[in-house]
Amino acid sequence: MQRRSFLATSLAALATPAIAAAADSRVLRFVPDADLSVLDPSWVTVYQTRDHGFLVYDTLFGLDQNYVARPQMLEGAGPESDGLVWRLKLRTGLFFHDGEPVLSRDAAASIRRWMKRDGYGQTLAAAVQEITTPDDRTLLIHLSTPFPRLPEALAKTAPMMCAIMPARLAEGDPTKPITEPTGSGPYRYIAGERVAGSRVVYQKFDRYQPREGAAERTAGGKIAHFDRIEWHILQDTATAAAALQKGEVDWVYTPQADLLPLLKRAQGVATRVVVPTGTIATMRFNQLQPPFNNPALRRAMFGAITQSDYMIAVNGEDRARWNDGVGYFCPNTPLANDAGMAALTGPRNLEAVQRAIKESGYAGEKVLFMAPQDIASVKALAEVSADLLGKLGFNLEVATMDWATSLQRRLNKGLPSEGGWSIFQTSWAGSDHINPAGNVFLRGNGKDAAPGWPTSPKIEALRNEWLRTEPMDAQKELARKIQLQAFEDVPYIPLGQTITTTAYRSDLTGMLDGLPIFWNIRRT
Repeated sequence: MQRRSFLATSLAALATPAIAAAADSRVLRFVPDADLSVLDPSWVTVYQTRDHGFLVYDTLFGLDQNYVARPQMLEGAGPESDGLVWRLKLRTGLFFHDGEPVLSRDAAASIRRWMKRDGYGQTLAAAVQEITTPDDRTLLIHLSTPFPRLPEALAKTAPMMCAIMPARLAEGDPTKPITEPTGSGPYRYIAGERVAGSRVVYQKFDRYQPREGAAERTAGGKIAHFDRIEWHILQDTATAAAALQKGEVDWVYTPQADLLPLLKRAQGVATRVVVPTGTIATMRFNQLQPPFNNPALRRAMFGAITQSDYMIAVNGEDRARWNDGVGYFCPNTPLANDAGMAALTGPRNLEAVQRAIKESGYAGEKVLFMAPQDIASVKALAEVSADLLGKLGFNLEVATMDWATSLQRRLNKGLPSEGGWSIFQTSWAGSDHINPAGNVFLRGNGKDAAPGWPTSPKIEALRNEWLRTEPMDAQKELARKIQLQAFEDVPYIPLGQTITTTAYRSDLTGMLDGLPIFWNIRRT
């Protein structure tokens, strides 16, 4: 029986968890793509941790609908002394969840901690001489060289966000994740109701003071209309869709593609594209260990990749749901270009790739491919790659696991025999691929980079030049050079773009674009 036909006849009859008999108008029940495995938003490049972060923490700047950084926790901000000093002034009435006021020293400590962890933050840190706090509401960021994108850096929504937390936490050991999520955002994390693999709970923070103005993405007035947000972890996507139809959950963030036609016809359910830039799937190599510490081997892999195979596996045949021909910048954004794209769009020839792999010097080293099974889209990507890697003749071990385990294992820099890995795959928001500052995987700073740890001095130099460049024509030319260098050094391989559709109860209004945003949304 075809899967789609089976779902069409049986979806409504599927048993669903005992979440609630009827919807509570003051509670929003949300189904994320995966469980929350880490509470510290400056510790891992994981979207569930980032989404948790924006519930619990606030940021000094937010991004509006046009991805422009706007003051958020700040009353005002601006450069002085020919751009060598940035003066930031906190708004009044800001409090942490423990009742303590938010002070400039908290913000300064939070920035310092974030700069040690995040790629964009590390770039900013190279220009920062010191951060001083002349009074409880004022920060002065002293620079050795102008950094005009400072607001953009502090407003970034790509993991890892610059979350503002109490100095007592931010000044702790930077080599250990923070396990006490105390922020000043619109919701408090309720640790006592956490059930790993099942539920995450947040309660409205009554002392949160939204700034004036309409909400746009992570900027503007963050008004919390629900008293309580519950994340329900339902890894079976058909079960999640059935729960949505019955009103037992309110919002399924990313329904499986073959369920969307059913949900679009379901009474009381609405669907929409919430992220026009979608998500971009990626194949990442461990470049510290054989065999993928060999750039010639990484380059050989381009000829084997057919992006449409991956996109059809994840999204089905409907071309409205995906794009191939995707390079290192998000399609239909200013820096997207065709430089070097023949490596991905030219004729595919597996025999030629097999020869190139042999000529690269591959000597049969173990290739451990991490293949999480509990997220439908990641599992679909893994099935395509496992088949392909086997055909290419690698000494392959496909390690099946859950997503949370893969997140922990990918931090291991060792050989597969030492608990390490060779390849993993994940997807990033297309908005995080708009420029070389936000694209975490495009860094080439070795052991300070995200897992995979590529080294590319040329990409780093071009990225730093881009950060100092204002005219758009010059930025576009640098983006072409960066993309050409990426095809040479291969920090990762793009696998295509999914146009993400979300599904929710039709009585919800005010849902904002960009990421799962829990303010502004209400039940009518």
